[in-house]
Amino acid sequence: MATRKSDRRTASRRFEYIVIECVTPQLDGGRYPVKRVVGDAVWVGADLLKEGHDSPAARVLYQGPGDDEWTAVAMSFDFDSDRWYAAFTVDRIGHWKFTIEAWTDRFGTWRTDLKKKLDAGQEVSLELMEGAMMARSASKSARSSAVRASLLNTAKVLEDRRDTAIEKRVQRALDDDFFALMNEHLKPTDLTRFSRELSITVDRERARFAAWYEMFPRSQTPSDEPPRHGTFVDAAKQLPRIAELGFDVVYLPPIHPVGRTFRKGKNNTLTPEPDDVGSPWAIGNENGGHTAIEPALGTFEDFDHFVETARELGMEVALDYALQCSPDHPWLREHAEWFHIRPDGSIKYAENPPKKYQDIYPLNFWCEDRQNLWNACRDILLFWIGHGISVFRVDNPHTKAFAFWEWVIQEVQREHPDVIFFAEAFTRPKRMNGLAKLGFTMSYTYFTWKNEPWDLEQYLSDLTATPRVEYYRGNFFANTPDILNEYLVDGGRPAFRIRLLLAATLLPLYGIYSGFELCENVPAKPGSEEYLDSEKYQLRPRDYDAPGNINDDVRRLNAVRRAQPALQRYANLFFGTSENPTILVYAKTAADPALEWTSVKPQPVPRELLADLPAPAYSGSDLLMVVTTDPHRVQEAMIHVPIAALGIGADETYAVHDLLTDARYTWRGARNYVRLDPNQQPGHLFAIERMGP
Repeated sequence: MATRKSDRRTASRRFEYIVIECVTPQLDGGRYPVKRVVGDAVWVGADLLKEGHDSPAARVLYQGPGDDEWTAVAMSFDFDSDRWYAAFTVDRIGHWKFTIEAWTDRFGTWRTDLKKKLDAGQEVSLELMEGAMMARSASKSARSSAVRASLLNTAKVLEDRRDTAIEKRVQRALDDDFFALMNEHLKPTDLTRFSRELSITVDRERARFAAWYEMFPRSQTPSDEPPRHGTFVDAAKQLPRIAELGFDVVYLPPIHPVGRTFRKGKNNTLTPEPDDVGSPWAIGNENGGHTAIEPALGTFEDFDHFVETARELGMEVALDYALQCSPDHPWLREHAEWFHIRPDGSIKYAENPPKKYQDIYPLNFWCEDRQNLWNACRDILLFWIGHGISVFRVDNPHTKAFAFWEWVIQEVQREHPDVIFFAEAFTRPKRMNGLAKLGFTMSYTYFTWKNEPWDLEQYLSDLTATPRVEYYRGNFFANTPDILNEYLVDGGRPAFRIRLLLAATLLPLYGIYSGFELCENVPAKPGSEEYLDSEKYQLRPRDYDAPGNINDDVRRLNAVRRAQPALQRYANLFFGTSENPTILVYAKTAADPALEWTSVKPQPVPRELLADLPAPAYSGSDLLMVVTTDPHRVQEAMIHVPIAALGIGADETYAVHDLLTDARYTWRGARNYVRLDPNQQPGHLFAIERMGP
């Protein structure tokens, strides 16, 4: 009988013996890598579907940077969730990949069925013969002569049909060493591999935990000296103070030559004075562009000394990566085609009506000479990496081609996987998510505009208790040169202390812009988020020990952050409730909960599987934070501690030790009393101390 055309198509098709689906972690079907940090355990979950009653088996295959071979780890089955799990630890930075293999566990199924029949008192001679056949098959895969001999000898034992041998045959069939040999050497006949290899970007610890400090080097002159342009030498003298406050990263706005044409004057005026320094984001003049230094700041030798001084103090220097040019940038003369050309032949400047930025020309990332433009932008990064920079704060990435970011981040991290990219993307949430998926290590957030407890809880739940944790890391900057929130203007010094406490304890990444520790809060005009006498347009030397500073708060909080692992983790945040709507209650556990981030909601990994992993390399206390958001009045409340998340019983007595004041209180159960005075103590940072039965 002739074969139909449809039958021929069926015969040529590759069928999968076992369906492998719902694999986690993966992002957008494997289109983008998920993110982890060195030392993290990667939990892999999957659903395995197979017809009939035979048991499947599965393993995770993974490769780290530089590995030529796959490493395998067996998956375990959780009956309650009907799901398979395994875990492995990522021990170095770079690009990792993993996949899953599944097959029918012929020997495991045979062994289970044999036990059932023996328990039921049934005849098992044929089953033992089947076991012998599998043992002989496994012997062919054994490389060791001793293993091969053991398997062949076992086959002979199982084939022995003498009535007196039945007990010996059954005993050997169920021996654990025989089970181990068969698991290792019996080749599956229906091995099925998942259709994709999934990716993981593994970063260094500073990608998830760091305290940032933003400073303008040109303002770092002693406040008691006559006004002058600061240098890297002046700025280096400030580094011990910043390190003593406990910061990890010192971020510098653009340090390049500042454009002269349409230079902005003080308070953003369009009529600058001869001594006005202009906006550092208007990059480029006759002294060079993005790979040059503003001469008034000093030399490359001075810059290198600044970077090395920071490193010796345990800090890194982050540079601003702003892909835009002043009208005087050398690229305007050499590559006018890299910009947006208007019908009259002029080059388009940046504007956000009614605002105009005549001192800044945006680049056209889809120009006809795109490849050379992209290469030049990449080479800027490589140039500064050569000067010891491995952290870049990227200005307005959402206004540049997304394809460019995916390309350039991969280009740089291929050779320099330790480089961190920080997205300054105050834009729509989906754009911010998209940039994180493309490779940005961390991102600014909406934190500065979240000032009510209900709003903070909702926002933090979205950041830390949804699948966004697989790829998006928020950095809670409490202020920036562009953002002086009305809450700080209205609330004064207590508001600064409140926002500092929230920023430093809600997420492991946070930062402040120079002057925050002095509670600077005078806006350019009522309702504006621009600072009066903004440092973006003029020099602003400061006395950092001026009365009213909150240096002690900064110093103490950063010390606690470094001492408490709970404040260094991301997805370990749980909210309690308060009977006073102005008070926020939240807890952070000492270890991340073992969660599998599905597309719907996080699922806990079965507890019995956690024992398969090595103990985490950190310890510490579970923490409870109680913070008022009212900077004007004393607030009291009965609060409800999230005791279930902290493993505290409903009637259990425990101590709470305030790490900010050293005070101790004895509490019981969930409902307890607090009183917060914004002028004295705007919040508690409690370590939970178990008191036993």
